[in-house]
Amino acid sequence: MTSDTREHLYRALARPRSVAVVGASDDPAKTTARPLRNLADSKWAGEVYVVNPNRDVVGGHRAYDTIGDVPTVPDHVFVLTGADSAIDAARECARMGVGVVTIMADGFVGDSPESRRRMAALEEIASSGRTRILGPSSLGVVNPARRLVLTANAAFAEPLPTGGGIFVASQSGSAIGALASRGKDAGIAFHTMVSTGSEVDLSLGEVCLSSVDDPEVTSYILFLENLSHAGDLAAFARAAAERGKPVLAYKLGRSEAAAELAVSHTGALAGDDAIADAALRDLGITRVHTFDALLEAHALARSTRARGRVRSAPRVAVVSTTGGGGAMMVDCLALAGAEPTGPSERTRAELAAAGIHTGGGTLVDLTLAGTRYEVMKSALDILLAAPEFDAVVAVPGSSARFHPELAVKPIVDAAGGKPLAAFVVPSAPEALQMLRDGGVSAFRSPEACADAIVSAFSYRPPRLEVRPPHQVPAVTGVLDEQSSYGVFAELGVPHAPFVVLDTPGPFDRIPVSTPVAVKIHAAGLAHKSDLGGVVLGVTDANGLTSAVDTIVSSVSRTDPTVPTDRVLVQHMVRGLGEALIGFRVDPDVGPIVLLAAGGVLAELHNDRSVRLAPVDADTAQEMIDEVTAFRALAGFRGLPEGDLGALRDAVVAVSHAAGLVDRGVVELEANPVLVCAVGEGVFAVDAVVRVAGGSYPDRALSAVAGAGGMNP
Repeated sequence: MTSDTREHLYRALARPRSVAVVGASDDPAKTTARPLRNLADSKWAGEVYVVNPNRDVVGGHRAYDTIGDVPTVPDHVFVLTGADSAIDAARECARMGVGVVTIMADGFVGDSPESRRRMAALEEIASSGRTRILGPSSLGVVNPARRLVLTANAAFAEPLPTGGGIFVASQSGSAIGALASRGKDAGIAFHTMVSTGSEVDLSLGEVCLSSVDDPEVTSYILFLENLSHAGDLAAFARAAAERGKPVLAYKLGRSEAAAELAVSHTGALAGDDAIADAALRDLGITRVHTFDALLEAHALARSTRARGRVRSAPRVAVVSTTGGGGAMMVDCLALAGAEPTGPSERTRAELAAAGIHTGGGTLVDLTLAGTRYEVMKSALDILLAAPEFDAVVAVPGSSARFHPELAVKPIVDAAGGKPLAAFVVPSAPEALQMLRDGGVSAFRSPEACADAIVSAFSYRPPRLEVRPPHQVPAVTGVLDEQSSYGVFAELGVPHAPFVVLDTPGPFDRIPVSTPVAVKIHAAGLAHKSDLGGVVLGVTDANGLTSAVDTIVSSVSRTDPTVPTDRVLVQHMVRGLGEALIGFRVDPDVGPIVLLAAGGVLAELHNDRSVRLAPVDADTAQEMIDEVTAFRALAGFRGLPEGDLGALRDAVVAVSHAAGLVDRGVVELEANPVLVCAVGEGVFAVDAVVRVAGGSYPDRALSAVAGAGGMNP
């Protein structure tokens, strides 16, 4: 989107000079009456046209029969009619060259023939390029600074504070009302609020991107139900990062994606929410988990952003005038993933020199002495200057309610350098407002404060370029293990030596080093052990013959459709630990890579890290650090150290399976990958590769699978 295109869209969307409301009503009990009433109550100065063929006058405005009868081309048209009439109105808007048409009606989403027909009609209209469509299921646009309240949301019946710099885009129409009312109660003003609805044309990312060059917009709130149009979201996030404008997001929906279990553990571990978390992080968007943090964390996000990259687990000083409130804050910070940190000996000495004596614990409790301006101000100045802290949280007690000029003013006066936030223990609206006006993120709960701090410090600049959406094929199949190893070998991930043998026996020798694992070998199998198709610890020819007989009998009994004419015999490498490395293509965000604790119970432990693919060595190391199980391989309490460098390299290698997507690879997984001692590497000892297509063997897959590599 060029700067001119952005400016044209932004003006029509949020700064129109003229609007038309199609289907407006005079009945105050109806939703369709709200937009006109809101525009009148807000005293919007632009031109308003009304389209209603059943009325001569609506809301004091002449009513036209059709949008084509309006004497000028409006910048923005809000359509309040039913779905089919809305299509007709949108088509006429496109013919006229209206900048933006917003559609409130639903009835476009779903699998019914009518829904599909309507959606196809809107897509055809949008494809003309003459008019952008917001919605359907959009509740409109609000720009308080310009008194534009073009919405059917009931929450906007009361006036909103102005002068804010936060741009809000929400896939949920009701959420903008909730944010507006909560923001008003908190004294937080918004710049613009947009309900994007079903995004048949204009995506949330495009809406936000149109505003990035507006100097009045200082930060963003995204309320997300899904990550559709992720490419647009990525383009916006990168543009916002380049301009130093923080983006905070609240994402709905947590799913274990249990249906994916039939294919691999990766599908279960990299479920919808894990992928959303990884995508937002890699796009440079700060995800928060509480509604209050979404509203309150903007000043904190700006201050952490200005300091560049720091520790992912920030070291936080807590200074309070109330021991109980301070202890609550320390607990919440620790539970959220921060490191509550006490002053160093040097800092304690500086505090003592200022007449502030603290114990040896983490909390700096000033007690009632902290209600004096000079005591709190001195403590904050010393803590903010101390190198052992990444951020400071001030926790004023009851005095914040009754004497905010004493308890809160020193916090405001200390702000401006290192990140500083406040958790106000009592209900103290005046104190909270004083803090916000002073550029300090102020919180009513310790949970929201901790969430905001950890989320703000988790920010990373956008890591990947914009990529087109990915179409995951509906029909896929699983390669046999030998061919799967061929894919991993091409990527650079070693596997334990193996050989594929025909059945039945008997066998006079085992052609690889013992002990060995004997496994059923056929295409289409993701979980061989579920069929009784694996025997471990075989050491001689008699044992091999017995294992093959057992496997053939068990698999034939469990699933007679599975071929039993081949087995894979593989040397059992000894390792210090097990990892799972997986790759899959998500239809919204594209390729992702996953690292988890390995083994048959991988998805039960849910100990994993996810990123968009590909990743570099530093990002792969971050992933290793995030998986709790791998701490044991880093010399924990004298345990032998595993080759985590080789594991890092394997994660990087698997992430480059993104380059195989065009060749049909949809998903792959090595589980377990045995991590050997330092210098001895890692080895895949089971592999699953899922590819496009449904019949096996398939010669078209030979370029993907390679030779497979039998290693006797």
